[in-house]
Amino acid sequence: MLTDHDRRKQISVRGIALVENVGNIKKSFNRHLHFSIIKDRNVATPRDYYFALANTVRDHLVSRWIRTQQHYYEKDPKRVYYLSLEFYMGRTLSNTMMNLGIQATVDEALYQLGLDIEELQEIEEDAGLGNGGLGRLAACFLDSMATLGIPAYGYGLRYEYGIFKQLIRDGWQVEEPDDWLRFGNPWEKARPEYMLPVNFFGRVEKDGEGKSKWVDTQVVFAMPYDTPVPGYRNNVVNTLRLWSAKAENHFHLKFFNDGDYVQAVMDRNTSENITRVLYPNDNMFVGKELRLKQQYFLVAASLQDIIRRFKSSKYGCRDVVRVDFSTFPDKVAIQLNDTHPSIGIPELMRLLIDVEDLSWEEAWKICVDTYAYTNHTLLPEALERWPVSLMQSLLPRHLEIIYQINHLFMESVSKRFPGDFDRMRRMSIVEEADSHGEKRINMAHLCIVASHAINGVAALHSELLKSHTFHDFYEFYPEKFQNKTNGITPRRWLLLSNPSLADIICEKIGEDWITNLDELQKLKEFADSAPFLESIRRVKQENKLRVAQYLEEEYNVTINPSSLFDIHVKRIHEYKRQLLNILFVIALYNRIKENPDLKMVPRTYLYGGKAAPGYHMAKQIIRLITAVGETVNNDPIVGDKLKVVFLENYRVSMAEKIIPAADLSEQISTAGTEASGTGNMKFMLNGSLTIGTLDGANVEMAEEMGMDNIFIFGMNVEEVEALEKRGYNAGEFIEKCPTLKQIVEQIEGGMLTPEEPGQLKDVANMLRHHDRFMVCADFDAYAKCQDKVAETYQDQKKWSRMALMNIASTGKFSTDRTISEYAREIWGIEPNVEKLPAPYEGVPGTENETKE
Repeated sequence: MLTDHDRRKQISVRGIALVENVGNIKKSFNRHLHFSIIKDRNVATPRDYYFALANTVRDHLVSRWIRTQQHYYEKDPKRVYYLSLEFYMGRTLSNTMMNLGIQATVDEALYQLGLDIEELQEIEEDAGLGNGGLGRLAACFLDSMATLGIPAYGYGLRYEYGIFKQLIRDGWQVEEPDDWLRFGNPWEKARPEYMLPVNFFGRVEKDGEGKSKWVDTQVVFAMPYDTPVPGYRNNVVNTLRLWSAKAENHFHLKFFNDGDYVQAVMDRNTSENITRVLYPNDNMFVGKELRLKQQYFLVAASLQDIIRRFKSSKYGCRDVVRVDFSTFPDKVAIQLNDTHPSIGIPELMRLLIDVEDLSWEEAWKICVDTYAYTNHTLLPEALERWPVSLMQSLLPRHLEIIYQINHLFMESVSKRFPGDFDRMRRMSIVEEADSHGEKRINMAHLCIVASHAINGVAALHSELLKSHTFHDFYEFYPEKFQNKTNGITPRRWLLLSNPSLADIICEKIGEDWITNLDELQKLKEFADSAPFLESIRRVKQENKLRVAQYLEEEYNVTINPSSLFDIHVKRIHEYKRQLLNILFVIALYNRIKENPDLKMVPRTYLYGGKAAPGYHMAKQIIRLITAVGETVNNDPIVGDKLKVVFLENYRVSMAEKIIPAADLSEQISTAGTEASGTGNMKFMLNGSLTIGTLDGANVEMAEEMGMDNIFIFGMNVEEVEALEKRGYNAGEFIEKCPTLKQIVEQIEGGMLTPEEPGQLKDVANMLRHHDRFMVCADFDAYAKCQDKVAETYQDQKKWSRMALMNIASTGKFSTDRTISEYAREIWGIEPNVEKLPAPYEGVPGTENETKE
């Protein structure tokens, strides 16, 4: 809770003028409590106060939102449409106040009303509409597009239940539904006037001229809900439009005749199930009908909306006899966030050919010039391949179009590489039948063929796409392949989540870094300034004390706040190698047990992340971590030398608390498996040092900060490939390393789970016989690197200097840079960092209404 002194300091910090009068905020708050929430202070709950506050803050968005959309309508710029099945937005209230510049004013107003702003912020539910990095990246992209003044729209699905709530019961992960909308969502606005039909099933028939028509379909309606996305203090507010499935409003007369009205109403649920729940899989493709329905539902609604806006902007109305679509790619850029929205390719072709009556050649040129594709994974099991039988049933016309695309593509491949049938087989969009006789559609291949740009998300990842994953396509289309290294928004991940660090940075170099992260380079001038390094240490210690207090309250574990906070937070997956980390923790435990008087750097290990509900090994890894925690935390011999906590239900709002307190960030994926990572960038920006492999964006991070400021260990991509080629045998590495051998035998023997000795035998069995991600091969190098970490931590001056060099080297890893590159090199748009004019805040209706 803020002290009086802290509050006054926060109001004046960085010289930010109070944008709105405190009295007006108080009036607005009380008005919303009375008229919107319909409560008074005698009966209002903290949640009522939160909603009154959210409505008060939203009032400051509305005029800017309308004015931005009017501006786009008047200027008719090229618009960017970011299609993603996931948008992991987190909380909105504090981010909105910060971007509008009213945070200090609102804080003071609530203080005068006797309310605690931090308590109200904690009430907001996370909008957990994503699984992990891909969805969080989409959220950061929206922030940067608004801050850079890019006319952009996010399109996604309004899942009724987001990523599941994770509980830990008896050491195991248990899933509960995330009913994030149960109290309502003050940030969204339903737009029923833009509700659109989406078709499924049916059949294709030809008319007399041989033109295809999709008939006898089942119709589901897509209801849009709009969420404002404010830029940082530039009066730009873009839109995230999320679609919700609604059943048709009429029933067949037969139901009434049969007297089965109740059943008819209940059957509506089948249609509305499409947006009921987010699929909780990450880097694993599961070919379920509902998932394909979700993907098509998103693109079918979004493309109708995009075409409506194109017609409205160009012609001032929706219904035009003949529209000139040749300028469509000049006004529309569509970015596919992975292959999830890839069914939009045949859908755009269908709309242009079947509905708008264009020729195949015209439609295909428009399609390729409009679409661009971002690949997010190197893991084969994550690439989407839809069964032909499923697509034939659900989307028969789209399957026809895909076959035609593939036919024409195969013709061009055969002309370029005559007689190379093996290459044609590898590059075909329609794969050969598997052992069950099932053919599949390779959606990544479809994206490459039908897009004008394909990008990876880190330099190493993009090179591996060209040299391995899509090598044939790179040889065929070298001009299409690009790299766009991921980033994070510095507004949420430093200014908002670590205000104390932001303050001392602003005191040294000013505020320009907030929208130009390269400015942090100036901090390198202070690398040998003892007072500045001490201020960095002080901020880190304050953040650690807060987290230690939180852990004691939530987990009943007493933490030594002077210990090294070693943090591993991300989705639980074998390739991310949480297992490698926890094996070393067991090694430390064994060292202490063998020598209770051992002098060592005290460590606090924090783990967080969700395992896909059907991912057995990931759940076993969670159980191993919790078992180690139960053993270590309750051993009096260990004392405060070592603590292990698994953070339940890790999410965006928890990351904002935990990341600023980290001393060491674990980024230890097997080289060649992590596309980029963005958690690594968040830790770096907050002055945490990284222990990691040369994988994903770690490579570029090391280049930016210098190898002296990062702890790199283990095999690189070439060494991993060489070991695979030679024939990897984990047993050899276990036998060669007595420490590792002891740990594996302890897990097998049930030392950590004495009440059920065989509980974790699958982990030991995997390590011995199915160690696909080479945990055993890298264990010794990891252990030695961790010992180097401990040695370095004892020299706090050196550690703080390395932390400073990390912070000062993060300029490249802002999504502002990433989005600027997308805009110029893929979308053909120049970012506009100029502010829009301040909106008129007077009587509603005194400005022209937008036609957006």
